[in-house]
Parts: sequence; structure tokens; C-alpha cells
Amino acid sequence: MSGVNMVFAHDTETSLATAAALVNTAPGSPPGRPEEQLASVGDLDAFVEEWDYTGSRTRDEDELRAVRALRPELRRLWTAAEDEQVAGVNALLARAGALPQLVRHDGWDWHLHATTPEAPLAQRMAVEAAMALVDVVRAGERSRLRTCAADDCDDVLVDLSRNRSRRFCEGGCGNRAAVAAYRARSADR
Repeated sequence: MSGVNMVFAHDTETSLATAAALVNTAPGSPPGRPEEQLASVGDLDAFVEEWDYTGSRTRDEDELRAVRALRPELRRLWTAAEDEQVAGVNALLARAGALPQLVRHDGWDWHLHATTPEAPLAQRMAVEAAMALVDVVRAGERSRLRTCAADDCDDVLVDLSRNRSRRFCEGGCGNRAAVAAYRARSADR
């Protein structure tokens, strides 16, 4: 995500990408990923490290269950009609008692947090996703929230490209579609 072509603030783009990645850890349809990607606390630890989550952690099964339980709610918000999306975002923020504040930490310049670092991980994840969705709705950019265009994949994605051309998830679906199109063209010759 380069700073020159940013659609949203860096923390919003990061939160959207992280929320999509979290939703896509659920057992899903892309070939090659039918199983649970957050099968253990260790898997959650790796996800948290990969996406640079800060704050307190319990590193236990309850935390893992809470994060897993968040995924279907975020998926519904990702694909919901605008009024339903807004109601869901508002419910997430209210449930968490979100109080937006500017913070600076860990090499990040000023950005928004709406929970304390001591809040449960799943609550922090939910609020970060909700705050990012607030920006999406306010900017009139809901069309950037998509599901993968591959027929056999239901992963979510955020299209941050300048020309809004991203159609496929990160799971290799774009490559599979290109290969299938090539083979179809070759068979017609």
C-alpha cells in the first residue's frame, strides 16, 4: 500500500486488509483452503503477529473462540446493504463502548484507536474493522468491499486499486482464472 495512491488513511487501509484476512481464515471455498486457518492459539498468535496487533492477549481457547466468532459478523457487514452495514457497524461500536482517540505507537504516526490496549483481542479487532468500515461508508466507497469473482471462492477482499479493478482474492484465484481462460482459448483454436 503505497502512500501516493492511498484511497483511505493508512490505518483504515490496514484495518480493512486485516479484517478481510481475518474473515478469510474461516473454513471456506477456495480450493486448497477448505480447513480452519485459526485451528489453534498458535495459529491466532501467528495471525496477530503477521497483522501487527498490539495490546493485551490472553492466549487461550476463550480468546481464540471469540476471534473465530467475530468472522461471520464481519463477513455479513462486508457484504451487507448500506443500511444493514451501518446498523451493524454502529452495533459493534456501541457493544465495545468505542471511544475514538488519536494515538501514536510502534512506529505508526497518529492514527485512531477506539478501544484501550487492555480490551480483549476480539473486541479490538471488531472495533478496528468497524472504524475502517465507517470510513468506507462515509467516503461512499462501499463498492471497494467485494467477494472474490472466482466461481468456487467466497473470500472477501478490499479493492484499493486506483481504477477499482481488483476482482480476485489473495488465494490464487486470479491465477487459476487466468490459466482456465488460457486453456479455454487454446481449446478453441
